[in-house]
Amino acid sequence: MQIPVYSLSGKVVKQIKVSDDVFAVPFNEAVVHQAVIRQKANERQGTASAKTRSEVAGSSRKLYRQKHTGLARAGSKKSPTRRGGGVTFGPKPRSYRQEMPKKMRRLALRCALSAKVRDEELMVLEKLELDQPKTKEMVALLAALGVDSPALIVTSKPEENVVKSARNLGGVKTLPANILNVIDILSYKRLLITEAAVRKAEELWGPQKSPISGVKLRGGSNASI
Repeated sequence: MQIPVYSLSGKVVKQIKVSDDVFAVPFNEAVVHQAVIRQKANERQGTASAKTRSEVAGSSRKLYRQKHTGLARAGSKKSPTRRGGGVTFGPKPRSYRQEMPKKMRRLALRCALSAKVRDEELMVLEKLELDQPKTKEMVALLAALGVDSPALIVTSKPEENVVKSARNLGGVKTLPANILNVIDILSYKRLLITEAAVRKAEELWGPQKSPISGVKLRGGSNASI
């Protein structure tokens, strides 16, 4: 598949061929949905904690005598029904981590990238280098490219000047290609990716070759032939 490459002035300078195994994959809604749920779950710290009646500080003596008070029978002041008492079925520290097979994680990324190409929301840049960090230059660059919606900028490796130039812009995020993820791809309307980052993505998530026979493997280096 051929994709146009843009200069920083917004003009098409050439066409490049990209891997259909990464940028032309049918959208698998179930796999993408599972990848999003897994990523959100793994972001949770799971540190919420509430004290039960046995953990609340205070005396456990009976508040008042059992009979002849006209009041309900009451025991400890640490009862969950009283102010300052324990919490019934409150949260306790736990892990929300979910596992997902490597093949499915790679497929979800390819599906998300392919969806951006089909929706014409992916723009490949010839290069993205700034001499110094300046937000004004990043604003001018996005304007020249016709980007007026939330955008994700992906480079082949961390570019300090690019990161500093974009970090004060609302709705703009920068990422190196090796930590690109499904949620970030789907959260931003436009995906700006450099040509070098495209090749990096193909290297990371494209079909790999078997070390024995040289046959392409679609599931990763540990897939069976």
